[in-house]
Amino acid sequence: MNDNETLQEKLTRISAMVKKETIQIFRDPSSLAIAIVLPVFLLLIFGYGVSLDARHVPIAVVADSRTSASEGFVAGLRQSPWFVPRSYPNIHEAIGALKRKDVDGILWLREDFGRSIQSFRTQGVDVVVNGVDDNTARLVEGYLTNTWATWIGLRNLRGRTLTFQPVSLDVRIWFNPNSRSRDFLVPGLIAVIMTLIGALLTSMVIAREWERGTLESLFSTPVTIGEILIGKFIPYFILGMIGMGVSVTMGRVLFAVPLRGTLLVLLICSALFLTTALGMGLVISTISKNQFVAGQIAIVFTFLPAFILSGFIFDIHSMPLFIRVITHLIPASYFVTILQSVFLAGNIPGIIIPNAITLFLFSVFLFGVLIRISRKRIL
Repeated sequence: MNDNETLQEKLTRISAMVKKETIQIFRDPSSLAIAIVLPVFLLLIFGYGVSLDARHVPIAVVADSRTSASEGFVAGLRQSPWFVPRSYPNIHEAIGALKRKDVDGILWLREDFGRSIQSFRTQGVDVVVNGVDDNTARLVEGYLTNTWATWIGLRNLRGRTLTFQPVSLDVRIWFNPNSRSRDFLVPGLIAVIMTLIGALLTSMVIAREWERGTLESLFSTPVTIGEILIGKFIPYFILGMIGMGVSVTMGRVLFAVPLRGTLLVLLICSALFLTTALGMGLVISTISKNQFVAGQIAIVFTFLPAFILSGFIFDIHSMPLFIRVITHLIPASYFVTILQSVFLAGNIPGIIIPNAITLFLFSVFLFGVLIRISRKRIL
């Protein structure tokens, strides 16, 4: 009977803490802004502003002789969504345009282009690409190669064989058949946003209590440190999940990102990661005791590593070994992998389960640290 009364008392104190923190959230609009307005703003900015696709790239075209072959190839370029061809009378003017950054590449069809085509050679084609931006340069090179292969295929279909092709390539792109970088970036962006939201929501919670002197008053009540942490965690967890729902809805409706996995898996993994993010914020808040300092620490130690080292934009496997080791300490890197799998490939147990377990272990570790350092401060 006493155990039941003790449990009832604990639940009463926790519900009172949850109610107190909920009232505080509605009194302080900044929490609502962080959870709901911030994801919308960041998704609009990064969703439309960050793209790894190169479309309508200006490219100089120099044709030393006008033949049916050269005119046909240039016409194929004009129909491509990747290029905006600009004709130049000679290679010298085209090089000048490249130096002035008027164009990003040069396609030079030499005088013997037509003869090279008929004799199964391609020595009559030169491509010059501006390599200052390596990513754009590789994209332009790849697009030109693809346009060339498409043009050759069309000529072959019309019975005008250009070259002997012993192997016929049937290219299939899995998981992102439209090759849209937005489909790849938006899931990763959601993980980065949730890192920022979770850390910011709770990084200033306990620090605010220290600044206002209300935490000492809580210490004088029968409420335990665990009940304080639970009471502060639950409202912000619900608020964070609302922000997650807003982000996923925007990704599906506004950016048309496919969701091939199930909502249940997405919900469970999101809850695990948000628990980790909130735990990081609570640890920061407990240590700093100052809202401004806590906010700065949250941005530097959670948002920036998640943005740079999570695989959201930069491929982890191309990083140096030392940096790759550090990425294993970034919870967002596991959530990015889960989201990209759930959105683009579906529920793949070999990817989702190990990463979800890792997020769970992160949560256990962070809340263990949180309880330990909080107890020390109380005593």
